[in-house]
Amino acid sequence: MHDCCIVTTFAVMDNSKEKRKRWINAHPELVVKPSMKRRKVGHDYHGVAVYMVTICIQGRRPVLGTLCDPDINHRKPWIRPSAIGVAVKHAWQEIPVYHPQVKLLGFQLMPDHVHGIIHVKTPMPQHLGHLIQGFKKGCRDVIKSTVPGNEILWEEGYNDRILQDGGQLNRWIKYLIDNPYRLWTKRHHPDLFHKHTGIVIGTTPVTVMGNRFLLDHPDKVAVKCSRRLTKEEIAIERKRFLSMAHQGAVLVSPCISPGEKEIMAVAFEAGYPIILLLENGFAPYQKPYGRQFEACSKGTLLLIAPWPHHDDYRKITREQCNTLNALARYISDNDYHCE
Repeated sequence: MHDCCIVTTFAVMDNSKEKRKRWINAHPELVVKPSMKRRKVGHDYHGVAVYMVTICIQGRRPVLGTLCDPDINHRKPWIRPSAIGVAVKHAWQEIPVYHPQVKLLGFQLMPDHVHGIIHVKTPMPQHLGHLIQGFKKGCRDVIKSTVPGNEILWEEGYNDRILQDGGQLNRWIKYLIDNPYRLWTKRHHPDLFHKHTGIVIGTTPVTVMGNRFLLDHPDKVAVKCSRRLTKEEIAIERKRFLSMAHQGAVLVSPCISPGEKEIMAVAFEAGYPIILLLENGFAPYQKPYGRQFEACSKGTLLLIAPWPHHDDYRKITREQCNTLNALARYISDNDYHCE
């Protein structure tokens, strides 16, 4: 997943969306192919960079370890590595021995995949993919010598995210550290993190993720602001809608105009329950992360997508805006009884 491809999972919190859009328009040659395991076209995978890499077990079999509850030695949920998991961790730690150009900045073993952050300090003679293939081979070799009779089979390929600055690096290091907690929370509150399909709101079939019982709430308000509003007028609308949220209303919006984005962002930061309508759908294995994850775990966020997911950047059409606004109005005016 790369920054040059915009996937709108929470538009109101994506303050850099317009900046990314301008970047895409200025660099059409770097737009990526639709794939979770794509490589960024035009990027030098031999050169200096920092990558967050994800590698999955074929079939997502949980052979690397077991998710455990917090205990006297672990304040948060944690992963107890299996013998295979220990071998995989050892193979990861050996990467700099064979590739002295890199430094390992982070690693997280999960039951069916691994995350790792790799800093390429000086140009490598071979592609990053060669390093990943070497790691996979190293896993097989270590497992043969330490866990006889077992064989690990990785999925073909890998996913990489190019980290652009120190802020991104720190966020992803925290993401790795918190990953067992997120998995534990998902297992204990599965309904809040699963995609639910086959739901029809009015006459519109949708896919939802988050607390779908917010649709049952008796007091829902559609947030709609004209693009022509001044900053002063937006401030008045923000105060009005936040007052309703403070009194218990659930705010509903596709966050299309600047005013809508501002109001929903402030409501989200304040912890008020919100329903967000998305132009883009949900990618395979997509789950909320960061503040969205916390909001889902608390039951204060519902994401609704009436259309399938796409990887490429698409400018939202007037027809889509009208559809999303009509859907927001319908949700605010009606109850949907979830089962």
